[in-house]
Amino acid sequence: MDGLTLTAPGLTSAQVAGAKANHVPRRSSRSLSAILRANVFTLFNLVIGVLWALILIFGEWQDGAFGLVIVANALIGIIQEVRAKRTLDKLAVINEAPVRVRRDGEERQVSPRDVVLGDLILLGPGDRLLVDGEVVHAEGLEVDESLLTGEADPVHKQPGEQVLSGSFAVAGSGAFVATKVGTDAYAVRLAEEASRFHLAHSELRAGVANFIKYITWLVIPIGALLIYSQLRNSADLGTAITGAVAGIVTMIPEGLVLTTSIAFAVGVVRLGRRGCLVQELPAIEGLARVDVLCLDKTGTLTAAGMDLDQVLPAHPDRSAPAVLPQPDGRPIDPALAAALAKPDGQPIDAALAALAHLDSRPNATAEAIRAAHPSADGWTAGATVPFSSARKWSGADFGEHGTWVLGAPDVLLQGGDCYDRAAELAATGTRVLVLCRATGPAALTDTASTLPAGPLLPVALVTFKQRIRPDARDTLRYFAQQNVKLKIISGDNTQAVSAIATGLGIPGGERAIDARTLPHDDPDKLGELLDSHTVFGRVTPRQKREFVTALQSRGHTVAMTGDGVNDVLALKDADLGIAMGAGSPATKAVAQVVLLDDKFATLPHVVGEGRRVLANIERVANLFLTKTFYAIVLSLLVGVAGVAFPFAPRHSTLTNALVIGIPAFFLALAPTLERAEPGFVPRVLRFAVPAGVLCALAVLLSFWAAHNGASSLLEDQTAAVITLFLTTWWVLVLIARPLNWWRAVMVAAMAVLFCVGLSLPFIREFFALEPGDPSNDLIAVGISVVAAFLISVSVKLAGTLRP
Repeated sequence: MDGLTLTAPGLTSAQVAGAKANHVPRRSSRSLSAILRANVFTLFNLVIGVLWALILIFGEWQDGAFGLVIVANALIGIIQEVRAKRTLDKLAVINEAPVRVRRDGEERQVSPRDVVLGDLILLGPGDRLLVDGEVVHAEGLEVDESLLTGEADPVHKQPGEQVLSGSFAVAGSGAFVATKVGTDAYAVRLAEEASRFHLAHSELRAGVANFIKYITWLVIPIGALLIYSQLRNSADLGTAITGAVAGIVTMIPEGLVLTTSIAFAVGVVRLGRRGCLVQELPAIEGLARVDVLCLDKTGTLTAAGMDLDQVLPAHPDRSAPAVLPQPDGRPIDPALAAALAKPDGQPIDAALAALAHLDSRPNATAEAIRAAHPSADGWTAGATVPFSSARKWSGADFGEHGTWVLGAPDVLLQGGDCYDRAAELAATGTRVLVLCRATGPAALTDTASTLPAGPLLPVALVTFKQRIRPDARDTLRYFAQQNVKLKIISGDNTQAVSAIATGLGIPGGERAIDARTLPHDDPDKLGELLDSHTVFGRVTPRQKREFVTALQSRGHTVAMTGDGVNDVLALKDADLGIAMGAGSPATKAVAQVVLLDDKFATLPHVVGEGRRVLANIERVANLFLTKTFYAIVLSLLVGVAGVAFPFAPRHSTLTNALVIGIPAFFLALAPTLERAEPGFVPRVLRFAVPAGVLCALAVLLSFWAAHNGASSLLEDQTAAVITLFLTTWWVLVLIARPLNWWRAVMVAAMAVLFCVGLSLPFIREFFALEPGDPSNDLIAVGISVVAAFLISVSVKLAGTLRP
């Protein structure tokens, strides 16, 4: 783009200072004010606040201890999410690819936020367009607008044509002037929310939201019934209000949303410390559900970049020398064929150097050739066709030096000695390209993607050394142990991909399939082949997208990794898109997760973190919703029977803290390797409903048995509290399984703390406990043992009991 330097100096520094900047809220996190509102102004906080005020007015202040939950929930939620926000924002800045602009006649790199209206922005393959503009220079420039239009075919752009934010360059180079920036840009206006704090679909979040919605509707009529029954049953207004509040407060799973948010936020921070940017919080859930991982060989199994290995002069087989027959059927000129067959008669090195220096933004192949051939003196290109992953070749008309093409042998050749030699080299895992010269009149144009008219004669085979990642084998072994199926999807030669996969010990690597032979009009057949095979070569960008869709249609949760612009469409459609940190800006823009350190070995930690979060939140949801269901059942039975509520709010505060609040915090952050399965809501209900019903019946039975004796109301309530603690403590034991050392210590500690509370006079007095009637307490323990047995049986029959 040297010509551009002379004719378009770009903005001056003074013009930049007064121009409108490209300010768009970051996608990775929401604002501090939004975090404060989300954690303070909640429906649960409102309900608990009203109930707390009623207790302060009509009851004793000790029964208002549950009001501290509002403060604790808000503070913990705000602190954790602010921590996550800071981590995300720091990583987002690191992840932001600089934009190349021309200012004061010089090329500069600036932050996306520093782009201004009128800037002259330079484009190369893989660059994402962040603002709208008008093209002023194009050298084979092709732009993919599929993220905006849904059309996968790239669009050739010429000077004077418009380009839109949200698209990305796939081939060639060019420049455009920014005409709309910030919130005026097309992509931002089209989906402004997606540019700020975007939440992908989350079964877990949706399930929790549904629980809260239905529970809220249940609380209103049941609470009204409970208040009416307590007022009718008690002549003391304070006692009636206290009993009603105890039931309503217990029904509310106030910590469930908080614990879910904490688990997500802590997961984000943990992954951030490993150089992993989670651009959408629910992506952590997707990590846990993944059962198929699609890997692009280049940049994933192999390290970025490659080295030029050998340039092997070709000896074409004159019986099958070309890709295409001449249009008029004439044979190849024997003199030209003979000249091409002489290695010393062809400017191989010069042609390679000239092709490699065509693009101002070379790909890894061109960079490897450039390193060996730093200059191409005397070769000036006319019409050029830049490399793209879809066509797998590039070419140029060099005037008197002829028209030359460099690309994949199985795309440019149709048999012959050279084709066979290339196949033999590829079978060893070597990357192979063929350098060809056109024998007919040049027909290359900047806007056409067709090969030159007339045959192409191979002149040389060019081989490259690829660098296998040292951590690839161990990482692949991890996924095999975790029952995550691997699919190696590459645009490279099928035999080369197969050789690398086999060398890394990937099962089925030797049975690689050439994607060009796959059915395109039969999704079911394609899905069957994808299920039964592991390695696929010569896959086009559009096919990668089709692969993801076909696997999803067969019930798989698909993660896709990639680093190149050819992976963008597949990353966008996958359940979880994972981009490498050294990848193209367009790739990182559409992925939910970016491995900033570019380490393939980070993936096990990414998947493990997702599994930890989801499995633990399911455990915690079982705890909270068991409490909710026993409170609902208890409130209904008490309301219908018109008897006193069996415990006070302070009793509920004590038991909830020991069997739910404190354990939930530890369980939510514990390590686990369990893979999450669909059906979060039904599984939780199958556990929480029977457990909650049995706990409620046990508590009410203990209270009724004690109430029919000569004991006081306080002693009767103490018996009910003992039963409530023991039954819900047993629920905690079931949920915490398998009991490793720290879980066993945690469960035992909760029991010890309850016993301490019953033993120490000042704690007994604060929580209004009076275990003064041994017969009541023994009956409560006996009922609890029976209830614990029945809970174990019920959840085992429901298929939710952990081993």
